[in-house]
Amino acid sequence: MSSIASGTVSTTRSTLCFRKIPKSATVLSMLHRSSSSSPRMLLLLSSSSANSAKLLNSNNGLLISSSPKPFRPVMQWQDVTRVKMVVDAPASVAYKLYADREMFPKWMPFLSSVEAMEGSPDLSRYLVKLESFGQNIEYHFLAKNLQPIPDRKIHWRSIEGFENRGSVRFFPRGPSSCLVEISFSYEVPNAFAPVAFAMKPFMEKIIRGGLERFAAFVKTI
Repeated sequence: MSSIASGTVSTTRSTLCFRKIPKSATVLSMLHRSSSSSPRMLLLLSSSSANSAKLLNSNNGLLISSSPKPFRPVMQWQDVTRVKMVVDAPASVAYKLYADREMFPKWMPFLSSVEAMEGSPDLSRYLVKLESFGQNIEYHFLAKNLQPIPDRKIHWRSIEGFENRGSVRFFPRGPSSCLVEISFSYEVPNAFAPVAFAMKPFMEKIIRGGLERFAAFVKTI
């Protein structure tokens, strides 16, 4: 090893690994001086990675650091709430249509396919394909339907792939109509972090468009 010297120092708690500090490293901040019987410790942030803090023993120029961890941005969950519309169908009919997940692409064209898992009636695999933000988007996820309330509520959460969860509620508005309300939450994919601010109105638009097509679809059955 050319610029790396390794060794160990026994302590009562653990064994520490040491490496020589690169001369090009930039010291961004320093700890206050400790007592005269202890070495001074400097808090070093490398210019190449402002996110990793390391402790520097200024007496002998040795760097004490833990194993590096991969950087993973934390994305916020975003909510699309109360996208709703009155449709010309009883709540029981609208509920029955939404309960048949493989029919979703009929009014949600961004869903290329929905496949119910054989032997697991509460699981479905979804394939999303659409074009937006100047690129083709394709995501898949496996979702689990949670315990429904017949003729009133369907809800789900993803257990694999694109992180999302949501519900569809049905409120009777007489013998031949009902209010359908969709709530949807999702985690912004890393690929869309630069346009995260635009994701919420975009998702609201496509969900509302799907609900409009559903309202038109129920009139044909």
